[in-house]
Amino acid sequence: MSRRRGRHLNEEEEALWGAVKRTVVPLRTHVPMEAPAPEVTPAKPEKPAARRPVALAPYTPPGPPPKPAVPVLHPLGRRDRQQVVRGRRDIDGRLDLHGYRQDEAHARLAGFLGHAQAMSWSLVLVITGKGMGGSGFAELHEPERGVLRRVVPLWLSLPEFRRFVLGFEDAHLVHGGGGALYVRIRKRKAP
Repeated sequence: MSRRRGRHLNEEEEALWGAVKRTVVPLRTHVPMEAPAPEVTPAKPEKPAARRPVALAPYTPPGPPPKPAVPVLHPLGRRDRQQVVRGRRDIDGRLDLHGYRQDEAHARLAGFLGHAQAMSWSLVLVITGKGMGGSGFAELHEPERGVLRRVVPLWLSLPEFRRFVLGFEDAHLVHGGGGALYVRIRKRKAP
């Protein structure tokens, strides 16, 4: 087999190739290594090319850790709702918020839901009332009515109540219709 001879290495390349060959460990022990070439002092090193400054993005500290996920609300299933309406499943407790201001109603609701969870109740009825709706001209000039009917579902959706509430929905006409809510109570976690 003939070897093709191309260009010849100059002294600097020859020295570099010799240095590389000395650092190589042979795969087979029976192959003889070539004798090292005499060392040549390298020529004066060239100055490295000027580096361009790299623009770094400004440091932004990490944000606060993510908040724990709020549990998802699960309303009554169709079968459970039918059992409650027909009286086959009991409502464990009732809270009537008629006549309370918002701050009083909020405090009573929080206390009632905590008590319901401590008693291991599964379903309670919260009565908000439908509010008194006027008619015609009087309705335009009277203070707003039915506030609790609108805000209690919002409260039940808040994270502070999610530890008590598994789900809620409007009650059937038998239990007050739009003026009451079925509230499913979350089981208390064991300490």
